[in-house]
Amino acid sequence: MRKKWKWYIYIIECVDGFYYTGMTWKPDSRSGQHFLGSGSKFTATHKPKKVVYLEEYDNLDEARRREKQIKGWTRIKKKKLISGEWGKWGSIKD
Repeated sequence: MRKKWKWYIYIIECVDGFYYTGMTWKPDSRSGQHFLGSGSKFTATHKPKKVVYLEEYDNLDEARRREKQIKGWTRIKKKKLISGEWGKWGSIKD
C-alpha cells in the first residue's frame, strides 16, 4: 500500500514581528531548519521566534493554493487567522 502524504502550511513569527509563511511535508524538520538559519533567506534575516500556526492538507495542490493565499494577506489578516478570530480556518474567504 502506498503512503499518503500530508502537507502542512505554517506561519512563523519572527523576533522583529514579521510573519513567514511556508509549506512542508515535515513540519518539525522544516521549522528546525528555520531556527538554525538554513530554512530561508527571510528567516535567516528576520530570526524566527516561534511557529504560531499550522494547517494540514492531504492534497498538495490545495496546500499550495492556501500557502499562496496566506502569503498575499496583510499582517493584520494573518494575526486574525493565528488568533482564531475567524473561527475555523476553512471558512475564511479572501
